[in-house]
Amino acid sequence: MPRKGMRTVFFSSSRASSPARSPYGSPLRGSSPAPRHTFSASITEENLDIAESIVRKWSIEEGSSYCKIESLFGDDRKEAKDFLRSVKDLQAAMQFFLSEGSSSGHLVRAQSLMQMAMKRLEKEFYRILSTNRNYLDPESVSSRSSRASRRSSSSDFDNDASEDELGDSVSEGERVSDLVMADLKLIADAMIASGYTKECLKIYKLIRKSIVDESLYYLGIEKLNLSQFQKFDWEAIELKIKTWLNSVKVAVKTIFNGERILCDNVFSASPRIAESCFAEIARENARALFGFPELVSKFKKLSPEKMFRVLDLYDAVSELWPEIESIFSYESMSAVRSQAVNSLVKLGEAVRGMLLDFETAIQKDVSKSPVPSGGVHPLTRYVMNYIVFLSDYSGILADIVADWPLSNQSPLPESYYSSPNPNSYDSAITERLAWLILVLLCKLDGKAELYKDVSLSYLFLANNLNYVVSKVRTSNLTLLIGDDWVVKHERKVKQYAANYERMGWDKVISSVPELNRPATISPESARKCFRSFNSAFEEAYQKQASWIVADQKLRDEIKVSLARKLVPAYRSFYEKYGAMFRRGMGAEAIVRYAPDDLGNYLSDLFYGTGGGEYTSKSSISSSSPSPSSRSSEHRGR
Repeated sequence: MPRKGMRTVFFSSSRASSPARSPYGSPLRGSSPAPRHTFSASITEENLDIAESIVRKWSIEEGSSYCKIESLFGDDRKEAKDFLRSVKDLQAAMQFFLSEGSSSGHLVRAQSLMQMAMKRLEKEFYRILSTNRNYLDPESVSSRSSRASRRSSSSDFDNDASEDELGDSVSEGERVSDLVMADLKLIADAMIASGYTKECLKIYKLIRKSIVDESLYYLGIEKLNLSQFQKFDWEAIELKIKTWLNSVKVAVKTIFNGERILCDNVFSASPRIAESCFAEIARENARALFGFPELVSKFKKLSPEKMFRVLDLYDAVSELWPEIESIFSYESMSAVRSQAVNSLVKLGEAVRGMLLDFETAIQKDVSKSPVPSGGVHPLTRYVMNYIVFLSDYSGILADIVADWPLSNQSPLPESYYSSPNPNSYDSAITERLAWLILVLLCKLDGKAELYKDVSLSYLFLANNLNYVVSKVRTSNLTLLIGDDWVVKHERKVKQYAANYERMGWDKVISSVPELNRPATISPESARKCFRSFNSAFEEAYQKQASWIVADQKLRDEIKVSLARKLVPAYRSFYEKYGAMFRRGMGAEAIVRYAPDDLGNYLSDLFYGTGGGEYTSKSSISSSSPSPSSRSSEHRGR
């Protein structure tokens, strides 16, 4: 019977039904094939003697350093072959003596030798893992896993060609990496088959988990709980988000993927052991990695300005989901997959909340002071820039808002937008973004009412709607909302501009005598017409000199439209009656503008500074020349 404390292991080995073999794989000299179901005691004892000589040769003393002993798996691979075959011979011998019910000391001897062999393999396993970290880094393992798999498919070293077949097709580093993984697999197979699974896994997990921990630490991945997280300000959290975003792909595709491949290769003989090993090494770190986005989603001070970082996190997890599902496919890793899914759910909820906050902020904007120049309102710029950024995340937002329809209190008219694919997957986000633009436009209608001058209110609406349309046209929004929306609102911009012209310049235009007047009118009537025009034009010009049209195209369109309505009619009247009023007869006071002057003054408008290049020499104010004096200077040159 075995001594106390020694393991009794039952094995099933092909050696029991095969001729006795030397450590080199050939039949022992003088031996002949044994009957299929017999194994003579003499041959078993002879194999046991041979195994003992090899095992004792490589035995190690208690307290020996793992890394200071000579390596069994050195350059001479024959020694490792002999040792591993000796382990198999010991297994066969132990099985034979147990099946024979032998009470001799042979069984105890074989078990003692097995313990010595396993102790040696433990130290070899530790040495290979700890001294070959550079050849077992996850990136190398990932890229060389196919070769390592082919290499490790052999259960022993019987076929030396497996080493040579690598040839010159791979680098020296790749060759070493393949051999290291093959050696680890051979040792793991031997220890597991001998009943030393626990010792093998303890060493493997200890070393590989420390490597994973260290790798994630250098990537900047932290393990935080919610209470710790809430103590940070947003600047610190944003920095952590950037670090996480820069690291998560490497963590998943390289570190965890490489670790999974290495486990599957080393423990390919037992998928159950490979799963258990990978789970213990990776589960805690992976849950911490995918738990970070959930912590961000629960930050107590999330506001619309922070949405894009949240969307970046959502995008990163979504993009990596196929790899997450594949790498952590084991049932024992379900908590990791659940954590990734839960982070997506919480991030989505946070985004929905911020979208509602954004809409509410538009509706509750309380600025009561109109933009003095009638230009683009800061709210318009902020909202449209925000929505344009949102459109860049349309694919992600489509996931988040797919089952989140607009409320009954905010129905969107079907005619308001025309998505190229109204029934497409993106229809929900299309509707949501179109609604936000409509909320803004309604708010701008209210702000237009703050202007006392009706013409300026229309110019304000033209400016702001034109800005909105321009943002839609030049961004992804046009793909979502549709060209029809753009065309429809461009027409509305022109309508606002036409209303501005009518309200702001109708008095000036109507003061120009009709072209179908009688062929001649009296000098007194002509004098009144010129004076009426001068007064109306100067009033309109001085009032509008500080108004602005920010968009050059719209600005030019308005100027051309005004010039067409005003200049030809004035030129016709000027050419007929301007000569009546000579300088000596007070022409300076009556005919103040030549037709070309009108074009110059109109070209000065809508820069918001009292004039453009033509008026840069003197702006219209109480201390500068009036339009009449500038006209006189122009004629006098």
